[in-house]
Amino acid sequence: MNTTEAKGTWNEQKGKLKQKFAALTDNDLMFLDGKKDEMLGRLQIKLGKTKEELHKILSTL
Repeated sequence: MNTTEAKGTWNEQKGKLKQKFAALTDNDLMFLDGKKDEMLGRLQIKLGKTKEELHKILSTL
């Protein structure tokens, strides 16, 4: 999978997350190269989920 495909997939997943969790904003879901862990940490705090719960949510999208 190349970078363009990954970003396209992330845009689709981001839309699904925003539908499921209305409190999430575009800034919460900003996926920058090298900042994945930082973004996941923000999501954990915002949603009150553990790392494992968050990974499970993301895998079901």
